[in-house]
Amino acid sequence: MNHTVVKRLSAALMRPFLQQQNPYSSSMFRSFSSTAPSRNADTPNQNEPPTGRSALGKLSEDTKANPLELNTEDVTAKIAEALSNPYGMSLPHHLHVYAHKHNTHLTLTRPNRDPMMSISCGTIGFRKSHRGGYDPAHQLCSYMMAKIQERGFLMDIRQLEVVLRGFGPGREAFTKVLLGPEGKKIREKVVRVTDATRLKFGGTRSPRVRRLG
Repeated sequence: MNHTVVKRLSAALMRPFLQQQNPYSSSMFRSFSSTAPSRNADTPNQNEPPTGRSALGKLSEDTKANPLELNTEDVTAKIAEALSNPYGMSLPHHLHVYAHKHNTHLTLTRPNRDPMMSISCGTIGFRKSHRGGYDPAHQLCSYMMAKIQERGFLMDIRQLEVVLRGFGPGREAFTKVLLGPEGKKIREKVVRVTDATRLKFGGTRSPRVRRLG
């Protein structure tokens, strides 16, 4: 009997604390898992019936609705450029000028160094010691400029590199012709001028200086 009385008395004493409102109840605080309605705008409602569309299907439909806009003019221009330049000649053509005291040699090459035309003072009729002067070199350079235009090489040449070698009279003669009216159309193609004169560091003994008289 004493055990029953103690049990009932304990329940009566604990009843006021059980009836007090919990300060951390759900009526005062929002659940941690709930978020703002604006953030759940893209999330489908659980109460709505399924539509049968997956995220991948929706993405596919959006992609079909907004196809990529291709600029046909740019594509056509690139195709035309590739047809006009089938070998991809991004490197310039080369015009080699080898001028020494006895003769002048001019050679026009493709970007891969294949020769297109090669002439010297002997090509235009000068023989032996007459090939080493300034006038033969000047006539040779003028002849070279005329032949380049006559054979239609300017249509293939987009960029031209002039390679000078040696310090003979033909070096100055070529410069005069290139800067003159004969080289007007060819001068517009020049993008680089290179000096390929060979310099000797040590090496073999030079021949003796020639003394006349």
